[in-house]
Amino acid sequence: MAVGAPASTAALGSEQAKASRPSATGARGAAYIETRLFFGTERPDGGPDVTDRQFMAFIDRNVTPSFPSGLTVQDGRGQWRDSNGTIERERSYELILLYPAAEARVRDPQIERIREAYVTAYAQDSVARLDEPTLADF
Repeated sequence: MAVGAPASTAALGSEQAKASRPSATGARGAAYIETRLFFGTERPDGGPDVTDRQFMAFIDRNVTPSFPSGLTVQDGRGQWRDSNGTIERERSYELILLYPAAEARVRDPQIERIREAYVTAYAQDSVARLDEPTLADF
């Protein structure tokens, strides 16, 4: 499910709009960072799985205030090997955040607070994070 949309080029100012023109190599867009967070829904402590309603309430409380211009949430199925060597599988969510590369230092602690809040709220072992530089054009 998609929620909102990242800021438009017009909102980013004329410098970013100029940067979104194609370069000599054909690449288009301004420098952005794409951060993906992976949230499991099963609780290692044996509590009930995190529901869609609980997860979206978490997004509203803990993510939207820091990323009001937009974000994307996707349903998923996760798999990993636990500390005992057992393959674990569970329903999961993938949160995609896209922000200008120039904001990376400001965004990093915001993203870490999101991860910590979920681990604490839902007794998780971790929330995986993937950061990739990219080009974005709106």
